[in-house]
Amino acid sequence: MEFSLLPISFRELEGWEDDDPSSLFPVMARCLAHIRDVKPYRTGSLGVTAEELAATFEAAATLAPRSPADARAFFESAFQPFRIVRGDGADGFVTAFYEPEVAVSAEVSDEFRFPFYRRPDDLIDIDDSNRPEGFDPTYAFGRQTKEGVGYYPRREAIDKGYLAGKGLEIAWAKSKVDVFFAHVQGAARLVYPDGRIQRITYAAKAGHPFTGIGRYLVDIGEIPLADVSMQSIRAWLAANPERGDQVLWQNRSYIFFREAPVEGLELGPVAAAKVPLEAMRSLAVDRLIHTFSSPFFIRSETLTHLTDEKPFARLMMALDTGTAITGPARGDIFTGSGFEAGQLAGNARNDADFTILIPKSVARRFL
Repeated sequence: MEFSLLPISFRELEGWEDDDPSSLFPVMARCLAHIRDVKPYRTGSLGVTAEELAATFEAAATLAPRSPADARAFFESAFQPFRIVRGDGADGFVTAFYEPEVAVSAEVSDEFRFPFYRRPDDLIDIDDSNRPEGFDPTYAFGRQTKEGVGYYPRREAIDKGYLAGKGLEIAWAKSKVDVFFAHVQGAARLVYPDGRIQRITYAAKAGHPFTGIGRYLVDIGEIPLADVSMQSIRAWLAANPERGDQVLWQNRSYIFFREAPVEGLELGPVAAAKVPLEAMRSLAVDRLIHTFSSPFFIRSETLTHLTDEKPFARLMMALDTGTAITGPARGDIFTGSGFEAGQLAGNARNDADFTILIPKSVARRFL
């Protein structure tokens, strides 16, 4: 998708003067540590590098803002805002995601019988070095067999037992729908009967493209487009259990998980940028375009239920990505963990303005 960057001033950012980005200073410190101590994030096609962002984060590390004005002053001194303008003239678009809490058991039973799976041994990464001739170029995973590399089984086949008996189960849930939505979110908190909490996060996928079942339910006339939300989809599935598999299997994609550290429950899960998500300040973006840890100011006049019925206007950082998050002005807002966060996330589908903040040290490249 074609797009351009329009340089603007912070004074032109409606809502900027009311924002308090103080909570992003610890986030910048965590991103800096990952870039310096682990490895830099991959540079998106826009061209802002992790090293360029890290240099700015080092300056932030010497500061302790005492007020929202102090925090804003740092960003004003270090960054140049650029409004992202889509080539087709359309607005940007935001949805939201959260970390579900799911009741589980370590043992299968009549009550707990729907598994969360670890990554299977026969699932391999696919890139240009091992992609078979004719293999779909959009697939990043495949199945290794004695005969060669092929496509991994779809959701339907896995639900019907393809992985049963291989010892890959992390835990068992009561509801297939709960497992499905944990797949959509890419992470979950598992709550065991004794109160123990285990985090799981994305490890890999079967490779097939994501298909939104909300769109499918609209197309077959079951839910009006204006009413589609996670809540309305869950309600439809609860009211139509005999048709649930037919709908869930429209999404061929299947997610595999790994156990993740539990400490820091006040923060969200560790996502694609390898740092914990900060609720209402973390954004999933198209990583092919944008570099993780890039700051974005997101404003939506219609997205009001996340911010006490005021227009959403917040500085955020790009810390995650997702199959459905494609394009320069497309984002997914992390709302937090648990039921209430899910209620907030499920109703977010709004037009929004996207402004990316680029370090002043390199901003001339983008003028």
